[in-house]
Parts: sequence; C-alpha cells; structure tokens
Amino acid sequence: MRLRALLDTDALGLKLLGGEDELDRTVRGVMTTDLRDPSRYLSGGELVLTGLAWRRDAADSEPFVRILVQAGVAALAAGEAELGDVPEDLVAACARHRLPLFAVHESVAFATITEHVVRQVSGERAGDLAAVVDRHRRMMTSGPAGGGPDVVLDLLGSDLDLRAWVLSPTGRLIAGPKTSGPALPPEACGKLAAEHLTATRTGRRGPHRVILGATTYSLFPIRSTGRSPQTTRDARETVLSDWLLAVEADAGDWAEERLDLLHGVTQLIAVERDRRDAARTVRRRLAQEVLELVQTGAAPAEIAARLRVAAPVLLPGLGAAPHWQVVVARVDWDGDEIEGGPVAQALLEEILVDPQSAGPEHADRIAVAHTGDEAVALVPLPAVSTEHDGSETGVLADALLESVRDPLAAGLDGDGRLTLGVSAAVHSAEGLRGALEEARHARRVAAARPGRVCAAGHQELASHVLLLPFVPDDVRRAFTARLLDPLRDYDRRHRAELIPTLEAFLDCDGSWTRCATRLHLHVNTLRYRVGRIEQLTGRDLSRLEDKLDFFLALRMS
Repeated sequence: MRLRALLDTDALGLKLLGGEDELDRTVRGVMTTDLRDPSRYLSGGELVLTGLAWRRDAADSEPFVRILVQAGVAALAAGEAELGDVPEDLVAACARHRLPLFAVHESVAFATITEHVVRQVSGERAGDLAAVVDRHRRMMTSGPAGGGPDVVLDLLGSDLDLRAWVLSPTGRLIAGPKTSGPALPPEACGKLAAEHLTATRTGRRGPHRVILGATTYSLFPIRSTGRSPQTTRDARETVLSDWLLAVEADAGDWAEERLDLLHGVTQLIAVERDRRDAARTVRRRLAQEVLELVQTGAAPAEIAARLRVAAPVLLPGLGAAPHWQVVVARVDWDGDEIEGGPVAQALLEEILVDPQSAGPEHADRIAVAHTGDEAVALVPLPAVSTEHDGSETGVLADALLESVRDPLAAGLDGDGRLTLGVSAAVHSAEGLRGALEEARHARRVAAARPGRVCAAGHQELASHVLLLPFVPDDVRRAFTARLLDPLRDYDRRHRAELIPTLEAFLDCDGSWTRCATRLHLHVNTLRYRVGRIEQLTGRDLSRLEDKLDFFLALRMS
C-alpha cells in the first residue's frame, strides 16, 4: 500500500506533518517501538509507530531519525498521547532526512493502525492470500466463539499448507492446529522456546531457524501490538513474556510475500495476546488489593471480605475457595536497574498454569500482584488433600519449574536469576500474612542456592522460622536488642543508616552490585558500611547463620 492511502482513512487519525513529496512510498509492514535504536528489528519499508518515550531532550530526535532512514523505513508516525503535540525538533529532523512524518491523535490506539496496515499490506502483497488474512482477522476479533488462535493456525494449514503452533516463552502450547498432523511433543516445545529466547537475547532478527531431529522450524516473535505506546528500552523487559509462532518450515527459502504474510499473522495473533493481558487486569487488581491489606495488617474480616469478592472471579462456578497458597517470585539482572516486578509477574502468571494445559484461557484462575522487584501470586485451591506420607497437595515448588527450567535459563542468559518460594496452604484470611512471610523466606532459601532458576517450598524451612509467632515477647526483645541496638545507636549518633543498609543487603541476597544500585551507593561505600555492621555486632555477613539471625531480628523488631 502507498503512504497516501493512510491519509484517506479517517479512522486512523493521522495528520501529515512533513514529507508530502514522499507519499508514493510503499508500506511493507508496521512496527511499534520506543527503543532508542530499533534497527535490529527493522528490515525496511515499515511504518514505524512510536509513543516518543525514547526522547529525553531535543538532541535525541536527530540520531533516532537517522537510524530509521538508514534502515529504510517508509515513514514515522508519532503519538500525541505522551507529549501532546509532536516536538518541533522531530519535525525538523524528519524534514532534513526526507522521512515522512505523521501525528497520531491521542484517541487512536496503535493497534488500530497496525491491524489496518497488516490487512492492507497482506492483501496487496499476497494476492489471492488476502482472503486468508481477512478470515484470520475476523476469527481473532470475534472472541472465543470464533475459535481464537487455534482456528487461525488451522487456516494456515488448509490455505497455505503450513503447520504452526503458538508457544509461550516457557514452552507451553498456547494454540495449535486442530485438524491435521500429530501434536507437537512437549519436549520439542521446550527446546523451541529455549532456542527462541537465546536468539532474542543475542539480538538476532526473526525468523530464527531451528532444526530438531529431521525437522526444520522457523520461529517468529509475537510482540505486543501496542495498545498504548511502548516504553520498553531493554529486550530483557519483555523477552520472558512474549509469545512465539513456530512454523514447521524453513523460512529462509520463502519469497518476500510469504514472509510478509507470516509477519502479519503474528501481529494478528498478538491481538489475542493483548486481549489476554487485558482480561488479567481484574485479577491483578484483586491480588494487589489483598496483598496491600495483608501487608498493612488489616483486620482478618476485611481480608476475608475481599477474598469473597476474588473467589468467584478466580473460581467461576465453584463459589468460595476453602484454601489459598501464596507464591513469591523475583527476577534479578546483574548490574542493571531493570524493574524486576513486572517481569516476575508475567513469568509467575505463566509458570502457575498447568504445563499440560493448552490455550490462554487456563490462566484465568491466577491472580498475581507485584511490588518493587517482587511478584506475589494468590492461588485459590478448590480442595486440598493429604497424601499417604502426610504431605498436602497443591502448588509444589519443584514441580513448578520442572518443565520450564531450560527455556527460562536460556532467557536469563547468564546475567539474570529467577528465585521462587511457595507457602503451605491456609484455610482462612488469618493465615495469609504468615503464608506471605513463609513464601518470602522460602524464596530467600532458593536464592542461597546455585543456579539461574531456583525454587523452595515451605517444607524446606527450618522449624524455628515456623515457630517464630510463638516466641515470647521478652525473648524477641532480647534477641533483637543484642543484634540491632548497637546499629541503632550508631545510626542515631552518626546518621550512618546502617539498619537500612542491612535490610537492603539481605533483601538483595548479599549481592554487592544490586544492593549498591538500590541504595545509590558506590560499592566501596557499601563494603565500608557492611564492615562497620560486622565490627559493631561481632557477626560475619558472609556466613549464612549470621545472615539468618539478622533476618530474624529485623522481622521480629
């Protein structure tokens, strides 16, 4: 399609700001980005949509436009929702480089423009395949009754003779063809997901070619369509949550028209992904409300009332949940200030789905909140049974990671860690505060272990941790005073902030880099403070026993 055709569609809300002489350029695709350098995701001919989150000052416009021009994009469309009017420095930079520039009205979602361009480009480039894309679009936008992504994949098989599957980043089967051929084995799903995450982390452009046995697969990333302007500046913020399309074929032999069509299909499937995320908003909000009540010490009756609201949403048709479990997860990246909470939230929502379940709808009973770098899941259990050995069924720490460890290790790629803790099941609102502390401590136990992906359950916690609520008050006071009073006195005299430093150091699992980053300190300053803590208390923070004593003292103080 031609650029000028975009101006003929009033529903797109586009206003031309420059480049009138270039409107006969051909648009071959569309991409939404707010990366300062999106070149590795561009192949030329795209209409680039941006919310301008990459722009910090006027000097940023020139290099950004130069990168787009060198990549051969057709035009740039800037949203007005973030800054109001499009900045003059961006208009001037586009004029200098003869790059057509559009303004997108704040009332128009980027997804609307994406869908329109994909439909038009696919129709024009694929010729008689335009009917296929249109059928895909109708199926994807008609909701669950229309069949969802499974029907789209069936159409790929019947109309294009392609077998394809939609996978989660952990290798769970989201959707697959229902009408032809054998199912994709779970071990193959995991290997394909791991290969995809590895390729994405190294910056390679899709599709990625993978050979398993005698079969060649091409992996296409499925990224958010951008219902609101994207603010991602680092691939690690989304690599562990994006879906992928695995096609049983070697895309390296394909004509450009077929590649364009498959990229269009991924964008249509991304609409389903965004719909799923939107559906999780209510469950996330419920989890956040319950978590805030628990953490602020609200009355059990108030927490129970909120749980009664949550139960019908999380367990439709089953009434109230007699039991609940808490799962805590954390994702940490070495030496970087990437907010881990949203990443851990998306991962936990995925991990808690039964690995044998297919389709996005099986995540509808999971409520996950995030606070800081931590994600907390509230898991309703319709029933809890006791096994012959006396252990209770429910969410088990080791089982959660059994089938996803390899793909996640590939996505963490040597500079990230996932640690996870699971509480025992509780049967009332009164038990949620203890369950949350239990899950958090179990996660810290997991963090003390080697490996990129670790979990621990409540069964692994020491008995003295479980007995803390029954420790007499005078014993608590004596224990905490012996460890913390010297630090408090020193802080009062010197304003040294040793107590906050100790809390942050333990919360960062003893990582000097992460702790220094969190406290905005030089590592040498942090080492001085920790050394002073050890000198005043006679303890050694490199020893697990002393770390545990400090942890307990802080929790009891």
